[in-house]
Amino acid sequence: MIAAADCQLIGQWRIVTADLWDRGYLDLVEPAYLKIGSDGWAEFAFGVVTAGGEIEYSRTAVFFRWNGCDEGSEISGDASVELNDDGSIEIELSFDNGDNANLIARRT
Repeated sequence: MIAAADCQLIGQWRIVTADLWDRGYLDLVEPAYLKIGSDGWAEFAFGVVTAGGEIEYSRTAVFFRWNGCDEGSEISGDASVELNDDGSIEIELSFDNGDNANLIARRT
C-alpha cells in the first residue's frame, strides 16, 4: 500500500446510484456520501446506514473494514473503492450478513 498523500480518492464523494436502493432511500436522512480522509479513516452514510473504518490506500483504490449502524442495529463489513475512467468511483460494500451492494459516487 502507498501513503495517503499519493491516493487520488481522498475527499468527499456524493453517492448517486446503487444497485440495491433507489435515490429516495439513499438520501432518506441526508445526502448520501462517502468521505475518504487522509487521516486513515473513511466514513459513509446513506438511507439509515452510517459507518466508518480504517483505510488501506493505493493510488486509485482504497480498502477498509467498516462498522456502523442501520436503524440502531449494529452492522459491519468490508469495502473496496476504485476510481473509474470517467472520474467517478465504484464502491463495493460487503455486509457480514452476506449482502453485497455496488454504489457509484462522484466527487463533490
